[in-house]
Amino acid sequence: MSTPSAAHDDAGTRPDEDGGGRGGRLGRIVRAPLGWMLTGLVGVGLVSALTATGPGPVPALGAVAAVAVYWVVMRRVAGRSTPEIARQGAGREALYGGALGLGFVLVSALLITVFGGYSFSWAGNGFFSVVWSAAMVQAGAAVTEELMFRGLALQALEQRWGSRAAIVITGLFFGVAHLAAPGAGVWSALAIALEAGVMLGAAFLWRRSIWFVAGLHFAWNTAEQLLGIPVSGHTPKGLFTVDTHGSALLSGGTFGLEASIVPVLIGVLLAVRMFVLAARSGGLRSRRLVQR
Repeated sequence: MSTPSAAHDDAGTRPDEDGGGRGGRLGRIVRAPLGWMLTGLVGVGLVSALTATGPGPVPALGAVAAVAVYWVVMRRVAGRSTPEIARQGAGREALYGGALGLGFVLVSALLITVFGGYSFSWAGNGFFSVVWSAAMVQAGAAVTEELMFRGLALQALEQRWGSRAAIVITGLFFGVAHLAAPGAGVWSALAIALEAGVMLGAAFLWRRSIWFVAGLHFAWNTAEQLLGIPVSGHTPKGLFTVDTHGSALLSGGTFGLEASIVPVLIGVLLAVRMFVLAARSGGLRSRRLVQR
């Protein structure tokens, strides 16, 4: 994997700034950061909509298709290289991210249990079928969401207004996007924005790898599902069932772990640390540098 700063410089290359001969004014609009962002969001979002709830391996195959759409948009429309989806080091980055995501959920669930918010019992749904289904669905969700929010939105907004503004905007947008989930409300949206939107954004700025943030996202959601904890308000089959007790601020209520104060605090601490690491490695862009 290239270093964060090198990958960042490579990813920030701007194509044909004079727009000469490639579609005129419309072409220049589409090749501008907000133009290729919207183009990519439509393409990847369409793939996700068609495959996310499909049977068997369909969601995971949708993730592969989404990566292909992302590559086409970034290379052919935006005219940018794509070190963030490089195959070299992809497995290592996904494992690192997965370890962080698994630890995040397990520590959060353990603390909530210790404070009396959760109790677990074996669900008896069938081990292999549950694990297979969870892995396929969550792989599709993790990859497509990270391509959309961190690969497209964060990088486009970062090129336009800098890293700090990009993290704030994409974090808030990530929270708002979860308002339609069952049991969602203002608090759950804010919690998701902080612990997931901002943390995953900081993780991407630090590692500059979609595979790292997708691995984190995948392990997070999969661990929640297997533990029987609602995943953003949805309760698919898990290996366990969970009963919640006491305050919804501790347990997250019907929305799930993400609406608990425990992972919010942990997520913010992790985000601050990763943002500092990104700054130290030269992975942040200021608005002034972007506008040069």
